[in-house]
Amino acid sequence: MELDAAEMQAVIRRLNRARGQLGGIVKMIEEGRDCRDIVTQLAAVSKAVDRAGFAVIATGLKECITNPEGEEMDVGDMEKLFLSLA
Repeated sequence: MELDAAEMQAVIRRLNRARGQLGGIVKMIEEGRDCRDIVTQLAAVSKAVDRAGFAVIATGLKECITNPEGEEMDVGDMEKLFLSLA
């Protein structure tokens, strides 16, 4: 199933922000910044990436529901996708 490009723009923006945060984390490590600050930023990036993944899955589910004549949704595959983000 192909995901709607317009709906994926929000995911792309979120991932681009996460990419910028990762660069900032690398710089923090190189500068010898405090461990707590680094871990806080790592947690923020992790959450942003997880949310992007959930948004992709949600968009896919919405497409399956609104376009039922499309390819058949395999429940086992969807479960694996959800669990891969857990």
